[in-house]
Amino acid sequence: MHPMSSASTPTERAGGLPLARILWPIGLSLAVLALIAAFTLEPGTFGRIRDELDGTWISFAFLLVATRVLFGGWRLSHVSRGRLSFSAGIRGQLAWDFASNITPSLVGGAPLAAMFVARDTRLSGNDASTVGEVGAFMLFVMLLDQLWFAFTAPVVLVAALFIEVIPDSLGSVGMVTSVAYLALFMTWTAIFAYGTLFRPILLQRLLGRVFSLRPLRPFRERAMLEMARYGEQAAHIRSQPARFFAVGFGLTAGTWFARYFLAVAVIGAVVPGLDITLTVLRSAAMALGSLVLPTPGGAGGIEGLYVLFFASLMPKAFVVPTLLAWRFLAYYLFVAIGIALSTHHVHRTMRNRRLENGASVAAGPPST
Repeated sequence: MHPMSSASTPTERAGGLPLARILWPIGLSLAVLALIAAFTLEPGTFGRIRDELDGTWISFAFLLVATRVLFGGWRLSHVSRGRLSFSAGIRGQLAWDFASNITPSLVGGAPLAAMFVARDTRLSGNDASTVGEVGAFMLFVMLLDQLWFAFTAPVVLVAALFIEVIPDSLGSVGMVTSVAYLALFMTWTAIFAYGTLFRPILLQRLLGRVFSLRPLRPFRERAMLEMARYGEQAAHIRSQPARFFAVGFGLTAGTWFARYFLAVAVIGAVVPGLDITLTVLRSAAMALGSLVLPTPGGAGGIEGLYVLFFASLMPKAFVVPTLLAWRFLAYYLFVAIGIALSTHHVHRTMRNRRLENGASVAAGPPST
């Protein structure tokens, strides 16, 4: 994270990041949502929704949001083998969700989240070793996510043979593209998992070739250094027993099922008789597709994916209200929590520094 300048205040920056960088993806998301509303929203829509709203589904939606956070915090605590407490794991998961929402999906929020968790906790060691240790935890969580995607991608592909998981609205070209993408994604996931668990040298060689390209050569030395550290972290992961992986994978399944079912809860609240199985499968397919979106948190693109995957499951006028509710619970809410969490962290850090400086002044100059 960029250090805060002396002229900056926590309200101008959250966790050392300019608010403009945090807020522009939200603006893009809302702009695309407004564009969709121009084509789908009808007079009296919100009155219809008020009359048909199912409070049980809404309560379930909020429960799913809490479940996602709790399972994520539990997972971070588990992979750290207790080095991170459950509460620290929850704060770390919230920081990760926040970081993921302000960085492109292709980049991910793990580096920013690792720095936050390292500063938030009281692990032994210096700053560099603490960040490295937390980075190892994050690497294992990323591996668990990759293994989960490798599991869900073939499920989506097989299900698509029997039900309309890939909407007809995508057309034959969209269908072929979707299938090809899922196949390539499974291939990459297999390479990533195999390289992490058994042959880190393969990933190092692949990275070396990528950063041998002319535009990336200036960054090659730093990339290879980070990859060497990655190999050390991978060795630690390989030493863990099978039960450790099984529990971690179970917690990963819990976090992702909570994400998938959120769309079910939001749409089901206004659409009686919703096909739950189809909606969950489409939510999983949409999540896989959103991984390659270039904007922070998939802003703009994921709204379009929502329309493609879910518009056919509800009256056209309900698309924008359900999309707004879904994005609020899955995206806007976590950005707001992240800003509050980061601002609190900055205030606490500044307060501790003032106390330390005050103690140094009170102690006086060292004796000679």
